[in-house]
Amino acid sequence: MADRWALAPAEDGGVDVAPLGPDGLPAGPVRREADPAEAVRSRPGVTRWVWRSTAEVYPRLLATGVRAERCYDIEAAETLLLGHEGRYGQPRSAAAALARLRGGPVPPDPPQRSAEPGSQSSLFEPRGVQLPLPDLLAVYAEQQRRHERAEHPGRMRLLTAAESAGMLVAAEMNRAGLPWRADVHRAVLHDLLGERYAGGGEPRRLAELADEVSTAFGRRVRPDLPADVVKAFAQAGIKVSSTRRWEIESLDHPAVKPLLEYKKLYRVWVAHGWSWLQDWVREGRFRPEFLAGGTVTGRWVTNGGGGLQIPKVIRRAVVADPGWRLVVADADQMEPRVLAAISRDPGLMEVAGRETDLYQAVSDRAFSGDRAQAKLAVLGAVYGQTSGDGLKNLAALRRRFPRAVAYVDEAARAGEEGRLVRTWLGRTCPPAARGTDETPEEAGIPLSDDDTTQWVPGYASTNARARGRFARNFVVQGSAADWALLLLAALRRTCADLAAELVFFQHDEVIVHCPEEETAAVVTAIHEAAALAGRLTFGETPVRFPFTTAVVECYADAK
Repeated sequence: MADRWALAPAEDGGVDVAPLGPDGLPAGPVRREADPAEAVRSRPGVTRWVWRSTAEVYPRLLATGVRAERCYDIEAAETLLLGHEGRYGQPRSAAAALARLRGGPVPPDPPQRSAEPGSQSSLFEPRGVQLPLPDLLAVYAEQQRRHERAEHPGRMRLLTAAESAGMLVAAEMNRAGLPWRADVHRAVLHDLLGERYAGGGEPRRLAELADEVSTAFGRRVRPDLPADVVKAFAQAGIKVSSTRRWEIESLDHPAVKPLLEYKKLYRVWVAHGWSWLQDWVREGRFRPEFLAGGTVTGRWVTNGGGGLQIPKVIRRAVVADPGWRLVVADADQMEPRVLAAISRDPGLMEVAGRETDLYQAVSDRAFSGDRAQAKLAVLGAVYGQTSGDGLKNLAALRRRFPRAVAYVDEAARAGEEGRLVRTWLGRTCPPAARGTDETPEEAGIPLSDDDTTQWVPGYASTNARARGRFARNFVVQGSAADWALLLLAALRRTCADLAAELVFFQHDEVIVHCPEEETAAVVTAIHEAAALAGRLTFGETPVRFPFTTAVVECYADAK
């Protein structure tokens, strides 16, 4: 059978399907089939489905128990290709791509809809303009030609395949949900916050802390209003510019201790309190809508529910089903290992290939055994800390690992000069708009409360240094995100032969929910997937990508 088939939903609820040839054009007749699930199920030999949007098609298939082995997501590919061509932020829909191809007016993308708390009904709604299959395939064929014009065509094709695989993983994770014990969550909230008062006001413990803060200041103060707190400190003869922990925790004032405790508990109450539990947990599962490639670096976000910001205390509610376990895996020192792989620095690759701790090995080479200094130096090189001790550390790092430091230095220069900066596979950081002071939204860059570290303030403005810092980090963090996609794809393939299910992914952490008897197989699969992803992404290098894994009943016990 053909290794690629195209699928396009039709207005009557069916689908049009056709086999594809090497040129991306139909290699046989287009057929209308009434049942989308049966259309996929009846072609088990198909290795890749080509469709407009995984987020539109795949949840409908999963709802009927049909799993797609591979796919090519045309709209995900369009986003990557536009970025590679220096046109990031232009409309990315298939309809927009068709309009550009044919020289017509380009329609704007539809606004992103909000996720519906506690329900998956929104996952089945159309998310864009449907195209007839011939038009969709015209876009697909042109995308194949655009891949060939990329700086590294093979890497770019791999990136598109990886991003498409990530879309499948995200849809399956949305379907599975993260196991969640509502009774445990309520008990945690009661222990932390005390009783709830009628009318939705602050719970007892917050009210008590607010009273302690007011007593300390000698007047009524609203600790949830930063301006009120700053004013109260000023009246006490203490000048502060904000109520951030780092600014107030060293102050000598009796309000500091209850204020910090209030702020910590207030965040839990607002972000993961009783209302959150009611909205987002149903039938023993928390289902934030995972969005693959939701940021410019390729990191994931969630559309609702704050799925990537679960405090450790709330993780006590993440409990495996009876007879099942959670395999929680964290990538060890991922960013410096990625830097070694993309820079091809011989010394850093040798260090990153050892069985020993990477930062300790770096410290033995360049910092007289001081691991803390070595870690600060490596992360400073990635994140752009080039003043004070950071400058001294960077100089020591440059002497021992010159190619690694030169790699991120060049990325920073490119960012400062407004040039395109790419990950190893070709994901592209857009240039700043010259002479403007655009907000990220105006620049077409997606942001999320889940991942505020993805954006350096001033990136889209005339602040060249900020752009350079972002670009310096982008080549490492973005390449790590590309590697993680291939890790997920490999792990997904193994889990397909088990009862195990991928239920959570966050940057460098993955959780698999599986029967207790499958835990050993899952742990092995994670380590093998990490090694395979390293070879596929970066080629044959000495660099290792180890994971620390924990087999637990409760997520909070993993760390």
